[in-house]
Amino acid sequence: MSKIQKIKQKLKKLRSLKWRTGILFAVLLGMILLSIPKAIPQEPVVLNLLMTAPDAQPWKQGIVKDFEEKNPGIRINIVEGPNSTNLLEDLYTSAFILGDSPYDLVNMDVIWTPKFAAAGWLLDLSDRLTKTELAAFSPKDVEGGRYEGKLYRIPVRSDAGVFYYREDLLKGAGFKPPETFADVVKISKSLKEQQKVNWGYLWQGRQYEGSAAMFVEVLQGFGGFWVKPDTLEVGLDKPETVKAIAFLKDTIKEGISPPGVTTYIEEDTRRIFQSGQAAFLRSWPYVWPLANAQDSPLKGKIGIKPMVATPGNSGGGCLGGWGLGIAKLSKHPKEAWKAIQFFTSEEAQRQFILKAGFVPSRRSLFIDPQIVSKYPYYPELLKIADKAILRPSIAQYAQASDILQRYLSAALTNRMTPESAMQAAASETRQLLKAKG
Repeated sequence: MSKIQKIKQKLKKLRSLKWRTGILFAVLLGMILLSIPKAIPQEPVVLNLLMTAPDAQPWKQGIVKDFEEKNPGIRINIVEGPNSTNLLEDLYTSAFILGDSPYDLVNMDVIWTPKFAAAGWLLDLSDRLTKTELAAFSPKDVEGGRYEGKLYRIPVRSDAGVFYYREDLLKGAGFKPPETFADVVKISKSLKEQQKVNWGYLWQGRQYEGSAAMFVEVLQGFGGFWVKPDTLEVGLDKPETVKAIAFLKDTIKEGISPPGVTTYIEEDTRRIFQSGQAAFLRSWPYVWPLANAQDSPLKGKIGIKPMVATPGNSGGGCLGGWGLGIAKLSKHPKEAWKAIQFFTSEEAQRQFILKAGFVPSRRSLFIDPQIVSKYPYYPELLKIADKAILRPSIAQYAQASDILQRYLSAALTNRMTPESAMQAAASETRQLLKAKG
């Protein structure tokens, strides 16, 4: 074999080796790539939230949808519960007692906060917001989210008792809006005598939570109190309480309120008032848009103000409303707090209020031009919210309310005298709280 042929043969072997090496390299590279785990798409965190079915729809169509668009890694699963706050509270309570709650966010009526917090079912949120950040909310709403000095609930929407009056009838008869209970009686009698109305004053007297909310307003207006949360002093058997009950009984006796008022709930009183039969109504903000609807006889004829009081005392409406807390057993507290920050933000609340018509918890939104253009009564509603009255922030609130409801009903329906009814109510309440007062 010539030298040239030998060189060609070596080159051929070299090319073959190079080709095989390339193939081997490609195979090894493929094996390495195949051995690398493929990135598994991360499932979004799901936060469960229980609320009444009617409330669920505006949430789903409003702030939940907005939140999920801005936070693709988090989903809010709204669990629709019964249209009853008592049943909703029972569902939350049962889940927490079982020790494995499916809920991350806790949607709370203001009166549930002390019970849930005392039971250890909620995370302490005291260090989550600065004083400046908290100051943006209605102070009464913030106070309603505290228990024993710690913050457990951030207000989403507010609510407060409202005193409605027939502005057109009062102006026509030369009266200013009433400031005292005596004014209510005087104006009511005058308008009845003129046959302008069938009734003067409507309130909720059935034995249920609504009567407790109604009564704390009248009670404060007479300078009394129910339970002082800091000392657990009970004031139900004091003279001011008996005077408050006497006023309510007198409205029935003198024909200012209907005989059936002791069986009425909010909607009963709203329908009578909206039909034009009464001069005054104690209720909640939801009445305004209904009474001012296009087909309402009262459209453009009503005004609102805080509850009246006796001279020297301050009137106010009972605080209601809803807020969000975080379940202590939630596996996603970080994401839950992110959701609360969004739902309580100014922009999210503005859009939610404009779409759903709820009362804001942020003070700035009561006077926001965009909101006021749609709800012109909100600046006046802010004055009412600032004077709101809290029901006692005690862990045994539900039991204390049941005691008050039972004995108040007995006094209003003449089954017991106001004095004996309130003595019994005070005694049972003290026993419940195991405190002197």
